[in-house]
Amino acid sequence: MFEHCVPEEEKIQAGILFCPADPELVAIKRKTHNLDVDYNMTHEDEFEKRDAILREILGEMGEGVRIQGPIAFHYGKHTKIGANTFANFNFTVQDDAEVTIGANCNFGPNVTIVTPVHPMVASERRAIRTAQGEEKLLCYAKPVHIGKDCWFGVSVTVCPGVTIGDNCVIGAGSVVTKDIPANVVAVGNPCRVLREIGQRDREYYYKDKPLDFDPEGENLP
Repeated sequence: MFEHCVPEEEKIQAGILFCPADPELVAIKRKTHNLDVDYNMTHEDEFEKRDAILREILGEMGEGVRIQGPIAFHYGKHTKIGANTFANFNFTVQDDAEVTIGANCNFGPNVTIVTPVHPMVASERRAIRTAQGEEKLLCYAKPVHIGKDCWFGVSVTVCPGVTIGDNCVIGAGSVVTKDIPANVVAVGNPCRVLREIGQRDREYYYKDKPLDFDPEGENLP
């Protein structure tokens, strides 16, 4: 049942239907969308300015985060990004619900993370009249959690409610609809585990091309 007295932000966190047109939510989104525009108008070498804008947008941000831009955060405050994470062009995060991204992640161009979900029945997606005579469009949202040291290829879409474990590689064009365990390569639409990341991956960086250095050692190329 739709809860009338609960603040919309609390409904989001509880995973129940909420009204995205609520004035307080609209104010949050409008501020963030304007900051998105500010960020997207910066030059690539304006490091301090970009860092300051991102810290105003995001709920939490570790050191060394770099996002190429353009960016599109929806709420911003619901997103937490770990240290040394990089996102390429057109990084989109529709963070109605919480989005957490671990440290040392890499996102290719056009990666999209979404959390909101609309009801399946068409009539439930239309305006609903409350007991007070108000008409409200309703949706709900499911959080997304991404572990540390993950790599997302170009044009990956992460759907609501998904958790992705540490050290994963998600192939280009994948649509991630279900949880992905740690330490795997996963690809496809819908995204499925292809294989575990193993010893050969530690010895060969691409097919038959071997590493000639210890990636965890001091003598890096």
